[in-house]
Amino acid sequence: MSQTSTAQHAEIVYVVDDDEPVRDSLQWLLEANGFRARTFASAEDFLATMRAESGPAPVCCLVLDVRMPGMTGTELHDELMRSGCRIPLVFITGHGDVPMAVASMKKGAVDFLEKPFNDAQLCALVRQSLERASRAHAENSAGQEAAQRLERLTARERQVLDLIVAGRLNKQIADDLGISIKTVEAHRANIMDKLDSRTMADLMKTALRATPR
Repeated sequence: MSQTSTAQHAEIVYVVDDDEPVRDSLQWLLEANGFRARTFASAEDFLATMRAESGPAPVCCLVLDVRMPGMTGTELHDELMRSGCRIPLVFITGHGDVPMAVASMKKGAVDFLEKPFNDAQLCALVRQSLERASRAHAENSAGQEAAQRLERLTARERQVLDLIVAGRLNKQIADDLGISIKTVEAHRANIMDKLDSRTMADLMKTALRATPR
Protein backbone atom coordinates (compact mmCIF):
# COMPACT_ATOMS: atom_id res chain seq x y z
CA MET A 1 0.00 0.00 0.00
CA SER A 2 1.37 3.43 -0.90
CA GLN A 3 2.04 6.15 1.64
CA THR A 4 -0.73 8.29 0.13
CA SER A 5 -3.26 5.46 0.30
CA THR A 6 -2.28 4.69 3.88
CA ALA A 7 -2.68 8.34 4.89
CA GLN A 8 -6.11 8.58 3.29
CA HIS A 9 -7.44 5.45 5.00
CA ALA A 10 -5.66 5.13 8.32
CA GLU A 11 -4.26 8.49 9.39
CA ILE A 12 -5.93 11.79 10.19
CA VAL A 13 -4.60 15.33 10.39
CA TYR A 14 -6.77 17.47 12.65
CA VAL A 15 -6.67 21.22 11.95
CA VAL A 16 -7.90 23.67 14.58
CA ASP A 17 -8.00 27.33 13.52
CA ASP A 18 -10.68 29.99 14.01
CA ASP A 19 -9.93 31.58 10.61
CA GLU A 20 -12.17 29.88 8.02
CA PRO A 21 -10.06 30.79 4.94
CA VAL A 22 -6.99 29.41 6.73
CA ARG A 23 -8.83 26.18 7.60
CA ASP A 24 -10.02 25.75 4.03
CA SER A 25 -6.56 26.46 2.66
CA LEU A 26 -4.91 23.98 5.03
CA GLN A 27 -7.48 21.30 4.25
CA TRP A 28 -6.94 21.74 0.53
CA LEU A 29 -3.15 21.68 0.93
CA LEU A 30 -3.15 18.57 3.10
CA GLU A 31 -5.60 16.62 0.96
CA ALA A 32 -3.73 17.61 -2.21
CA ASN A 33 -0.66 16.00 -0.64
CA GLY A 34 -2.41 12.74 0.20
CA PHE A 35 -3.38 13.39 3.81
CA ARG A 36 -6.85 12.96 5.28
CA ALA A 37 -7.83 16.19 7.07
CA ARG A 38 -10.59 17.21 9.49
CA THR A 39 -11.00 20.85 10.46
CA PHE A 40 -12.42 22.57 13.54
CA ALA A 41 -13.23 26.23 14.14
CA SER A 42 -12.32 26.16 17.84
CA ALA A 43 -10.46 24.20 20.48
CA GLU A 44 -13.78 23.61 22.24
CA ASP A 45 -15.30 22.02 19.10
CA PHE A 46 -12.27 19.77 18.72
CA LEU A 47 -12.40 18.60 22.34
CA ALA A 48 -16.15 17.98 22.22
CA THR A 49 -15.81 15.89 19.06
CA MET A 50 -12.91 13.85 20.41
CA ARG A 51 -14.76 13.13 23.66
CA ALA A 52 -17.91 12.08 21.81
CA GLU A 53 -16.20 9.64 19.45
CA SER A 54 -15.82 6.02 20.52
CA GLY A 55 -13.61 3.20 19.37
CA PRO A 56 -9.83 2.96 19.15
CA ALA A 57 -7.98 6.22 18.61
CA PRO A 58 -6.68 6.64 15.05
CA VAL A 59 -3.11 7.43 14.11
CA CYS A 60 -3.32 11.21 13.99
CA CYS A 61 -1.66 14.56 14.52
CA LEU A 62 -2.86 18.08 15.17
CA VAL A 63 -2.14 21.34 13.35
CA LEU A 64 -3.10 24.03 15.82
CA ASP A 65 -3.28 27.81 15.81
CA VAL A 66 -1.80 29.36 18.94
CA ARG A 67 -4.05 32.38 19.33
CA MET A 68 -7.82 31.78 19.11
CA PRO A 69 -10.92 33.19 20.85
CA GLY A 70 -12.02 31.18 23.86
CA MET A 71 -9.61 28.34 24.56
CA THR A 72 -6.25 29.12 22.97
CA GLY A 73 -4.06 26.60 21.22
CA THR A 74 -1.64 26.43 24.13
CA GLU A 75 -4.54 25.91 26.56
CA LEU A 76 -5.82 23.08 24.38
CA HIS A 77 -2.35 21.54 24.41
CA ASP A 78 -2.27 21.75 28.21
CA GLU A 79 -5.72 20.15 28.44
CA LEU A 80 -4.66 17.29 26.17
CA MET A 81 -1.55 16.75 28.28
CA ARG A 82 -3.63 16.68 31.48
CA SER A 83 -5.94 14.06 30.00
CA GLY A 84 -3.03 11.86 28.99
CA CYS A 85 -3.40 12.50 25.25
CA ARG A 86 0.03 12.72 23.62
CA ILE A 87 -1.10 13.50 20.09
CA PRO A 88 1.83 14.99 18.10
CA LEU A 89 1.07 18.57 17.18
CA VAL A 90 2.42 21.43 15.10
CA PHE A 91 1.64 24.99 16.15
CA ILE A 92 0.92 27.76 13.68
CA THR A 93 1.99 31.07 15.16
CA GLY A 94 2.14 34.78 14.55
CA HIS A 95 5.42 36.51 15.31
CA GLY A 96 4.38 37.53 18.82
CA ASP A 97 3.37 33.98 19.68
CA VAL A 98 6.78 32.40 19.12
CA PRO A 99 7.76 32.32 22.84
CA MET A 100 4.51 30.49 23.65
CA ALA A 101 5.13 28.01 20.85
CA VAL A 102 8.68 27.38 22.05
CA ALA A 103 7.37 26.74 25.58
CA SER A 104 4.88 24.24 24.15
CA MET A 105 7.67 22.44 22.28
CA LYS A 106 9.32 21.84 25.65
CA LYS A 107 6.07 20.12 26.68
CA GLY A 108 6.13 17.81 23.69
CA ALA A 109 4.91 19.70 20.62
CA VAL A 110 6.68 18.60 17.44
CA ASP A 111 7.41 22.05 16.07
CA PHE A 112 5.92 25.40 15.21
CA LEU A 113 5.58 27.37 11.99
CA GLU A 114 5.52 31.13 11.90
CA LYS A 115 3.04 32.76 9.54
CA PRO A 116 3.34 33.00 6.61
CA PHE A 117 4.76 29.48 6.40
CA ASN A 118 6.07 27.34 3.57
CA ASP A 119 3.59 24.70 2.36
CA ALA A 120 6.29 22.08 1.84
CA GLN A 121 7.61 22.65 5.34
CA LEU A 122 4.16 22.16 6.84
CA CYS A 123 3.63 18.91 4.92
CA ALA A 124 7.05 17.67 6.04
CA LEU A 125 6.21 18.39 9.68
CA VAL A 126 2.81 16.72 9.34
CA ARG A 127 4.46 13.63 7.85
CA GLN A 128 7.00 13.62 10.69
CA SER A 129 4.18 13.95 13.25
CA LEU A 130 2.21 11.07 11.73
CA GLU A 131 5.32 8.89 11.72
CA ARG A 132 5.78 9.64 15.42
CA ALA A 133 2.11 8.88 16.07
CA SER A 134 2.38 5.62 14.12
CA ARG A 135 5.37 4.49 16.19
CA ALA A 136 3.56 5.33 19.42
CA HIS A 137 0.45 3.49 18.22
CA ALA A 138 2.52 0.39 17.38
CA GLU A 139 4.26 0.49 20.77
CA ASN A 140 0.92 0.83 22.54
CA SER A 141 -0.55 -2.09 20.58
CA ALA A 142 2.50 -4.21 21.41
CA GLY A 143 2.14 -3.30 25.08
CA GLN A 144 -1.54 -4.28 25.11
CA GLU A 145 -0.76 -7.59 23.42
CA ALA A 146 2.03 -8.29 25.93
CA ALA A 147 -0.29 -7.46 28.84
CA GLN A 148 -2.88 -9.91 27.48
CA ARG A 149 -0.23 -12.62 27.31
CA LEU A 150 0.77 -11.96 30.92
CA GLU A 151 -2.82 -12.59 31.96
CA ARG A 152 -2.30 -16.24 30.98
CA LEU A 153 0.15 -16.69 33.85
CA THR A 154 -0.76 -18.01 37.28
CA ALA A 155 0.05 -15.92 40.35
CA ARG A 156 3.12 -18.07 41.07
CA GLU A 157 4.32 -17.78 37.46
CA ARG A 158 4.03 -14.00 37.71
CA GLN A 159 6.20 -14.09 40.81
CA VAL A 160 8.79 -16.16 39.00
CA LEU A 161 8.67 -13.87 35.97
CA ASP A 162 9.15 -10.76 38.11
CA LEU A 163 12.24 -12.33 39.65
CA ILE A 164 13.58 -13.37 36.23
CA VAL A 165 13.17 -9.79 35.01
CA ALA A 166 14.97 -8.60 38.16
CA GLY A 167 17.95 -10.71 37.11
CA ARG A 168 17.63 -13.47 39.70
CA LEU A 169 19.05 -16.91 38.86
CA ASN A 170 17.05 -20.12 39.22
CA LYS A 171 18.69 -21.04 42.54
CA GLN A 172 18.07 -17.54 43.90
CA ILE A 173 14.42 -17.65 42.76
CA ALA A 174 14.04 -21.04 44.45
CA ASP A 175 15.44 -19.61 47.69
CA ASP A 176 13.31 -16.45 47.42
CA LEU A 177 10.07 -18.42 46.96
CA GLY A 178 10.91 -21.44 49.08
CA ILE A 179 10.53 -23.90 46.22
CA SER A 180 12.86 -26.34 44.48
CA ILE A 181 15.03 -25.48 41.50
CA LYS A 182 13.16 -28.07 39.43
CA THR A 183 9.90 -26.31 40.24
CA VAL A 184 11.44 -22.99 39.16
CA GLU A 185 12.57 -24.59 35.92
CA ALA A 186 9.07 -25.95 35.33
CA HIS A 187 7.55 -22.53 35.96
CA ARG A 188 10.08 -20.93 33.63
CA ALA A 189 9.21 -23.40 30.86
CA ASN A 190 5.49 -22.71 31.33
CA ILE A 191 6.12 -18.96 31.25
CA MET A 192 8.10 -19.22 28.02
CA ASP A 193 5.31 -21.28 26.46
CA LYS A 194 2.43 -19.06 27.60
CA LEU A 195 4.21 -15.88 26.48
CA ASP A 196 5.16 -17.41 23.10
CA SER A 197 8.81 -16.68 23.86
CA ARG A 198 11.51 -18.82 22.27
CA THR A 199 14.45 -16.98 23.82
CA MET A 200 15.18 -15.07 27.01
CA ALA A 201 15.35 -11.90 24.91
CA ASP A 202 11.77 -12.53 23.69
CA LEU A 203 10.65 -13.09 27.27
CA MET A 204 12.24 -9.88 28.52
CA LYS A 205 10.76 -7.83 25.68
CA THR A 206 7.26 -9.12 26.40
CA ALA A 207 7.58 -8.48 30.13
CA LEU A 208 8.93 -4.95 29.62
CA ARG A 209 6.35 -4.03 26.97
CA ALA A 210 3.58 -4.98 29.37
CA THR A 211 4.98 -2.79 32.13
CA PRO A 212 3.33 0.68 32.26
CA ARG A 213 5.81 3.50 31.79
